[in-house]
Amino acid sequence: MAPVAPALAPYIASLVAYDVDLGAPGVHRGLPSPTLTFVLPLGEPLDVGWRGSAGSRAARWSTVSGLHAHPAEIHHDGHQRGVQLALTTSGARALLGLPAADLSGEMLELEDVAPRLRHLPERLAACPPGEQVALVERVLTTELARHGAPEPRATVGRALARLTRGASVQRVADEVGYSRRHLTTLVRAECGLTPKDVQRIGRFQASRGLLGRTRLAAVAHACGYADQAHLTREWVALAGCTPTTWLREEFPFLQDPGSDGAAG
Repeated sequence: MAPVAPALAPYIASLVAYDVDLGAPGVHRGLPSPTLTFVLPLGEPLDVGWRGSAGSRAARWSTVSGLHAHPAEIHHDGHQRGVQLALTTSGARALLGLPAADLSGEMLELEDVAPRLRHLPERLAACPPGEQVALVERVLTTELARHGAPEPRATVGRALARLTRGASVQRVADEVGYSRRHLTTLVRAECGLTPKDVQRIGRFQASRGLLGRTRLAAVAHACGYADQAHLTREWVALAGCTPTTWLREEFPFLQDPGSDGAAG
């Protein structure tokens, strides 16, 4: 993961140049997260679509997807190379010129989202090895100067942060001084999801970081699920598989610390 330029840090949660040998052709799960996904593949276009939606699958030289509460599927030939960014909700406005809510549940190409950036994949392909991240940063810094930093929305930003960390919707509404209904309206307008879905995705993200390190029952407790069965149900809903299935797919050589029974 490359360090992000200070001017871009509020808008880019991570910036990664990847070159991965996956061993054999297959399908990788693209999981929900609290950030927007921006991928610029190299060598071959990214063959990706929403799971269960054949019409959304396409080979793209750029992919921008908003927040979503369902998995994507990336079909690959065993090797993937490119640059991937995770944008914050404010990053959509600052770098792409539109609110994150406009991209919620969408999987689009740059020419559809930010036409000024439509030539970035070609420029990236012509860029010398090792300089791709610097090129992306230069281009996005220019876009930031063009769009300007979005006006601060402190209350909504604070609410999103608390929901992502797992706080209940009612508690967050009380903390920011809004009714639950008004909070729902503001959060949906900002990111395209309900506060409940933002909370679910944040909790899911936290559990993902703990899988493989401890037993599933402990993961469920640490992340605020009612029990292991609740954790498993949420994984099936959000990832399309159980936690142990995901671990076997992503880390086939990892020793499972224990699933605490068939529910995992």
